[in-house]
Amino acid sequence: MSNTDSRVSGTLSAVRLFGVPVRFHFTFVLLLIFLITAGVGGGRSVLLDALFLLTLFVSVLLHELGHALVARLYGIRTLEIVMYPIGGVARLERMAGHKAELWIALAGPAVNVAIAAALVALMMGLTPASPESDMLERIATSNIYLAVFNMMPAFPMDGGRVLRALLAIWKGEEQATRVASYVGRLMAMGMGVYGLATGKIFLMLIAFLIYSAASQEGAASAGRALTHGIAARAAMVTEFETLPHGSTMKDAADRLLATTQQDFPVVHGDSVIGLLDRTAFLRGMAGDGADSYVSGVMDRDFVRIDPGMDLAEALPLMTGNTACALVMDGEKLLGLLTRENVGEFLLLRRMGMQLDQRGRE
Repeated sequence: MSNTDSRVSGTLSAVRLFGVPVRFHFTFVLLLIFLITAGVGGGRSVLLDALFLLTLFVSVLLHELGHALVARLYGIRTLEIVMYPIGGVARLERMAGHKAELWIALAGPAVNVAIAAALVALMMGLTPASPESDMLERIATSNIYLAVFNMMPAFPMDGGRVLRALLAIWKGEEQATRVASYVGRLMAMGMGVYGLATGKIFLMLIAFLIYSAASQEGAASAGRALTHGIAARAAMVTEFETLPHGSTMKDAADRLLATTQQDFPVVHGDSVIGLLDRTAFLRGMAGDGADSYVSGVMDRDFVRIDPGMDLAEALPLMTGNTACALVMDGEKLLGLLTRENVGEFLLLRRMGMQLDQRGRE
């Protein structure tokens, strides 16, 4: 994805590690502040607890970097790493094949095992039961827990992705995802029931998030099945309006009200120089006023899609705040690909497939 605004909402500004943006969800920061303030760990000092939390955070971050670096070996770029209260997520630009997914999924837990092994080796030279040895033992144990927990076959966790990758060898991606999603939901329900019975609220929260993510992955797989083998040109909007590069925000407002279009390519002659989406339009109107120029707020790094690109590969590019991509043959603008239009296309295609199936019956 080329649009740097295409990011998970609610995240703070990023730092870059190995070229990968690392963002912190605001809930992660709030939880970190709360735990440090409360002084977790019973009798241990707040300073030691803060140090332990920091090392735990670094362990989770290295786990996600492991995914990202192995994905890079397979030519898959990591859009961002987002840190949440229950862990991190490495967002890849596209779905990996089953072989690549297997090694990408295993890379994260392998990093945690390597960290634990290195810390155990370091402990060999320390006095047993010393504060330093105790801290290293806590960190090593936490990394083992991270590895074991992530290898649970509860899709979309790492273990669930390993399960899908192995199933895909024999069953294909769609059916493998369906089975892995079902297993993930089943395990999440079990975790939720156990959490409810034992009063473990945090476990219930994790179970809910796993169940939701597994359901979303299953739905996404069904969508990929509908779009696989379909060129992007089949779903693009071919009747659209553009804005000249000298247009003001008032000109854009007039076009927005006169049409159903919400995203406008900005052109200079025959060349496309930017894209003004609804979010940028509202930001420009509120910040600079109606007489300001659209060139000041338009996205110059918009998403370009080749007309022959598989729709299943094009859709992952339209995540985060990216609701529109420009379908271009070289420098020639052919159409717009929007979430709304793709949704309508998928609905019609699904209905058509159902009618065909009824006709065969």
